[in-house]
Amino acid sequence: MLLIAFSSKAQSPNTNADKPKLVVGIVVDQMRYDYLNKFWDKYEEGGFKRIIQNGFNFKNNHYNYAPTYTGPGHTSVWTGTSPMNHGIIGNDWFDKFTGEMVYCAQDDNVASVGTTTNAGKMSPNRMQTTTLTDQNRLHTQFRGKTIGVSIKDRGAILPAGHTANAAYWYSGGNDGKFISSTYYMEELPKWVQKFNKSGKADSYLKEWNTLYDIETYTESGVDENTFEGGFRGKETATFPYDIKKLSKENGNYSIIPQTPFGDDITLDFALAAIEAEELGQDEDTDILALSFSSTDKVGHNFGVNSKEVEDTYLRLDKNLSDLLTYLDKNVGEGEYTIFLTADHAGGHVGGYLNSVKIPTGNLDYGKLKKEFTDFANQQFGEGLIKNVSNDQIFLDYEFMANEDLNPADVETKIEHFLIQQPGVYKVYTRTELQSNNFSNGIGYLIQNGFNQKRSGDIMIVEHPGSGYGRGSTHGSVFNYDTHTPLLFFGARVPHGETFERSEIVDIAPTMAALLGIEYPNGTSGKPLAIMLDKASE
Repeated sequence: MLLIAFSSKAQSPNTNADKPKLVVGIVVDQMRYDYLNKFWDKYEEGGFKRIIQNGFNFKNNHYNYAPTYTGPGHTSVWTGTSPMNHGIIGNDWFDKFTGEMVYCAQDDNVASVGTTTNAGKMSPNRMQTTTLTDQNRLHTQFRGKTIGVSIKDRGAILPAGHTANAAYWYSGGNDGKFISSTYYMEELPKWVQKFNKSGKADSYLKEWNTLYDIETYTESGVDENTFEGGFRGKETATFPYDIKKLSKENGNYSIIPQTPFGDDITLDFALAAIEAEELGQDEDTDILALSFSSTDKVGHNFGVNSKEVEDTYLRLDKNLSDLLTYLDKNVGEGEYTIFLTADHAGGHVGGYLNSVKIPTGNLDYGKLKKEFTDFANQQFGEGLIKNVSNDQIFLDYEFMANEDLNPADVETKIEHFLIQQPGVYKVYTRTELQSNNFSNGIGYLIQNGFNQKRSGDIMIVEHPGSGYGRGSTHGSVFNYDTHTPLLFFGARVPHGETFERSEIVDIAPTMAALLGIEYPNGTSGKPLAIMLDKASE
């Protein structure tokens, strides 16, 4: 008979004593890596500087797919894989089976909680793989909690996963409060109700002026220029902004997320969640999925070179400092782990680049769509094109079958037409993406963003530098959209830095390895051994 002796002294490689009590995953919407260097001298000691000087900095971190949008970005961070596998191919996309546009967090089978609007009819139902948060819940027999918090619904819901205790997001308009859906609960907890009644939203309807003397903001362009959007009711996009006065013409409480005060109220709510839900207070690791979204909204409105963006990041730095101080006191220094990244970066305003003689080749999407449709109708007959959206063309396979058209031949002819058009940089077809294995370059990124079931049949890559005349945008395959920060800090994180390439899909398996839990089920990234090996020394 085989006898097995179990030693009471033997321990698993990752005991509860080794694990952080709380993981805070921070996603900063539209943050470029160079903001760390650009604004470094103005950051205070307790925020970005503390994280970098005591944590691990991956300086060459990139998204490994396109399109680089918010929904796919948050999902890829937390699932450890790209849209190829997790299925969130955009913020919204054309559903070829229903013939309708769908939203990444849309769920008509649930109801709003905390609002009478439809802003709460959301869930992670369209996400096809598990997340780091899901795996932690499974590993701890659901004792470890997960809470998602963001201004944006998709920024709270997708990172929190399928098994979250709760996800909360902000409803503007006449609400000015955080809400949820019946996917998670039937009514808001009392602490959320109390927060919503506290007057926090009203307190941020105030003047937005620069945190420091605007003359010291030498890392950004002039305050008054022709490349910014601004707010309705104010002739120029210049400081200061009377947010309370401007709110009347800018969506009432919806104006708050358009300013750095949106990040302030997000942090206020996150700290309230940590306290009320007692996150990080027992042996089972809890996870707070925290997304700061106002950085994106300010970037879209004013552009990456604006005084407004600089001020927003200096204020975010103070938010991070406040968060770390709170965690030190309430969870314990050395008892929590943070990772910080972005869901995508962002490019300079197209109009600004043109003004300094940098080519952009901006694509006139409306004109291209018309000329392409005319071409397709002449070549193949009306009815071939089902939809054109998100730089993708969806073909009607029933039409091609009825007309005895070979899909690969149709794709090739359309590809040849499109590549000749102004503003079009490259074109990829479904046949090319399904029959080749791209290991680098633009093809690699397009292929990782291509979901066989949900994506279109022809992918258009716009010219480098493409953008609008006012405000920044994102979504491209190029470095200005793919290069984002990746910082780790806290328990079991050594100090260091590297220029070795890391990819956004590496975050979830790295954190899973650190926690000693199973990787998310669709993981295609790898644990970042350069940090983990150093941590185990």
